[in-house]
Order: sequence, then structure tokens, then C-alpha cells
Amino acid sequence: MSYIPPNVWAPTSTTANENGGKFASINRPTAGATHEQHLPHGDQPLQLYSLNTPNGVKVNILLEELADLGIAGAAYDAFKIDIMAGDQFGTDFVAINPNSKIPALVDTTTNPPQKLFESGAILLYLAEKFDQFLPADQRAECLCWLFWQMGSAPYVGGGFGHFYAYAPEKFEYAINRFTMETKRQLDVLDQHLATNRYLCGEAYSIADMAIWAWYGQLALGKLYDAANFLQVQDYVHLQRWAATIAERPAVKRACEVVLQSIA
Repeated sequence: MSYIPPNVWAPTSTTANENGGKFASINRPTAGATHEQHLPHGDQPLQLYSLNTPNGVKVNILLEELADLGIAGAAYDAFKIDIMAGDQFGTDFVAINPNSKIPALVDTTTNPPQKLFESGAILLYLAEKFDQFLPADQRAECLCWLFWQMGSAPYVGGGFGHFYAYAPEKFEYAINRFTMETKRQLDVLDQHLATNRYLCGEAYSIADMAIWAWYGQLALGKLYDAANFLQVQDYVHLQRWAATIAERPAVKRACEVVLQSIA
């Protein structure tokens, strides 16, 4: 029987369990802290609170690339926010990011310390702060691709990834809908990379870092066990770009950043 939405939606005692799948225990329709939890901090200028998911890896890559350039001001301490345990709803984390998503970062070199959330905003802040990976002559194009990633990836993660890999039931309509959009996005990248070494021509930038964390890893078969389903090998220019970036030492380290416990 088809679902008929009520006039006004309201959660029930079974709403999250029926529809949340893997994330049922942390789904809720309200924002804000649920418990008091103090976050630790280290001695480095930047304090990162994150997880090595695609959204977290974006920022890891930039921080590791800055480390390879010898920029001392970009040194960071990294702490694990276990989203399955609800760490993102602790008081200290919500004070940094009221949206309760990873990653979050605090720049302790400013007075007062600068709190940052949203991965794209963090990448742009750090690129501007250290004048790296944001090519001046291609700034507008770089920002276009960065914002493209921020707007497009939810269809891949929250759409395709959720219904293909995490939903408690397989819904053909939802999987078809988000697979079509995911493949369209992969084709956007593949066509652009046919005539560009990186997203902004010859310049490796924060746009590449942000997009690789999602689409590069997807193309290399590292997300959702969906490489064959999506036939990612057909996107030959995307494959070339993804493999090139995957070989960068900073990117290799970024995918395996050791995150300290906040307990």
C-alpha cells in the first residue's frame, strides 16, 4: 500500500527505528545539545574535531598538504567525534557547530578563538589564512567547483548512499532516483576533467580536495561498495584524476589521520 502523508507530520515512537536504518539511534527532528560534554584540546594552533568520513577527509587533506609545505601555523590536534555515539550533540561541540555535523575546527591563534563549521567554509578559511591552494587567477572557478561539491554531494551521501547502502529496506524508486543523479554528477566531472588536469586546469586546489573526498573515493571504489553498480570505471578522465590525487602523500595520510579520543 502506498504511503499517504498526513496533513501535519509528527514523529512517533517508531519513526526513527523504522526509517533511520544505520543512523536510527541519532536521528531526531530538533537541534541543540542533548548532554554536557567537554572537548579536550591540545597545544597546536588548530583544534580539529572530526571523523574520517568524506566530509572529514576534505579538511584532513588540506591540513596535511599545508604540513607538507612546512607551514607551522597549520599544525593541528585531531579529536574523534563519534557520531554513532552522539558526540556531535555534546555541549562543547554544539557551541562550535550548532548544526551538529563534522568537521568542526577552532583556530586558537585569533582573539577570541575562531570557531568554524561546514567543511567548505573551513577549507576556504584555511586557504585564505595561509594563502595556499586557492589560485588567485582562478579564484572564481575554484569557488564555483567548491560550492558545486557542497551542493551536490548530499545527493550522493544522503541520497544514493543512504538508500543504496544504509536504508533498512531497498526502495527501487529512491535508489533509481539518486543513482541517476549520482551518475549525472560523475559525468559532469568526467567531461570537465577530459580537458583539465585538475578542477581548475593545472592548479591543484581546495576544490580538488573537497571533490576528491567524495567523488574521487567513490570512483576508486572506496564508498558504499558501489563501484560495480555505478560502473565507475567508465568515467576514464575522472579515474585518472582520482588516482593521481590518491597518490599524493598528504592525501594518503589524510585518509588515515589518527583521531584522539575525547573521553
